[in-house]
Amino acid sequence: MTGDRSPDILLAFDFGFRRIGIASANLRTRTASPLTTLTVSGKLPWADLDRAIDDWRPGQLVVGLPNADLAREVAERAEEFMTALRQRYDLPVAAVDESLTSRAARAELKEARRSGLLQTRVRKGKVDSQAACLIAEQWMRGCERSGDSHGRTR
Repeated sequence: MTGDRSPDILLAFDFGFRRIGIASANLRTRTASPLTTLTVSGKLPWADLDRAIDDWRPGQLVVGLPNADLAREVAERAEEFMTALRQRYDLPVAAVDESLTSRAARAELKEARRSGLLQTRVRKGKVDSQAACLIAEQWMRGCERSGDSHGRTR
């Protein structure tokens, strides 16, 4: 990763076996936006992840973890993904429960489509990046409740 990290920027990930949704968030404004969805085909798309980290220079990473009782294999792989992110980028990586984010993201996008705000069909990739956005928002809300105004995780 080149350049300095921005302590006010975080990247959130909605990890899946086929796709990884990515969103960015600004800790000062407490806003998050969906960025993109990467395709996972057998192995993690490290070149694309490297590019996202290099472009955004985040100071924090957040990964959504499903409930292990409901999705044990996905939860285990998401934890491995978190460890790999931490080792590869030497950044703090936090986890949040993402059990319902994909459903919530799908519902939000369908409503945007009904209201005319979204002009295209609701596709799986869009759901994944929107779910990552919800993960970022959830993490920031958790930081507010804990009194950590900058949301740092070690």
